[in-house]
Amino acid sequence: MSENRPNPSPDCVRIITTGGTIDKIYFDARSEFEVGDPVIGTVLEEALVGLPWVIEPLMQKDSLEMSDQDRERIREAVHSSSERHILITHGTDTMSDTAAAIGDTCGKVVVLTGSLSPARFRSTDAIFNIGAAFAAVQALPPGTWVFMNGQVFPAGQVRKNRETNRFEGL
Repeated sequence: MSENRPNPSPDCVRIITTGGTIDKIYFDARSEFEVGDPVIGTVLEEALVGLPWVIEPLMQKDSLEMSDQDRERIREAVHSSSERHILITHGTDTMSDTAAAIGDTCGKVVVLTGSLSPARFRSTDAIFNIGAAFAAVQALPPGTWVFMNGQVFPAGQVRKNRETNRFEGL
């Protein structure tokens, strides 16, 4: 686990990373993308975020490869967390499924976000999504939420429209 403060406060944000496009890196020699190490810590440090946070790298998977067991692992990580505010980075293709699978949050605020292009790219939505989701997890009421495309959606009421490459309410 990595954190930005040695002794996180009770208002600490737990960040659970699961992989997805947000963490993808390009291997030029093989002309393919793979999920790399989490980038969110670097993004938050560069943004001079003052609220304490701790990173829990849970898995490094493309969301299309996630199973029901992986979603259960994420749900268990949420429920076992001592923090009240949890931000999850996730691949966009099945983010809505995972948000719905988290279920009751026991009074915690959980926000899932990802990106449509890798955070390491010059032109990416990742930086905006991370910053907005970090703010949203502090401001929203308890429950599970998805932040994408400048909007907050309640879990179970959102889907990714693959034709437009955008998230939309149901």
